[in-house]
Amino acid sequence: MKADLIENNVILSRTIDFSLSVISYCELLESEKKYIVARQLLRSGTLIGANSFEAQNCESNADFIHKFKIAAKEINETQYWLLLCKRSENYPDCEELLKKVEEIDRIVNKIISSAKKKKPLSYFLALFMF
Repeated sequence: MKADLIENNVILSRTIDFSLSVISYCELLESEKKYIVARQLLRSGTLIGANSFEAQNCESNADFIHKFKIAAKEINETQYWLLLCKRSENYPDCEELLKKVEEIDRIVNKIISSAKKKKPLSYFLALFMF
């Protein structure tokens, strides 16, 4: 996928930025020996973007929706791990990550609801371009 395509696609650019932030946060968690949460958060937080990327080369509208539904599940799991971090004593601040994942959640839910309206697939791929 070309870099300019990624930069011009709202969901792809946001999920890449979010994944990089999650990686940095998880490195911080690992430096504090919080390995279990770090690994779970790293997995779910980066899979949001991976599934968004996969949706860009989907085979059908149903496949497109399915990929984003998987991304939505990963968003929910990521929110869970971040809320555990937020509520736990001696964990680094994750408020900014929570805000970012909530923004991504709104975008993904909008993509899913729009895709269910049976518009042509090309419409959805173009819809989230800057």
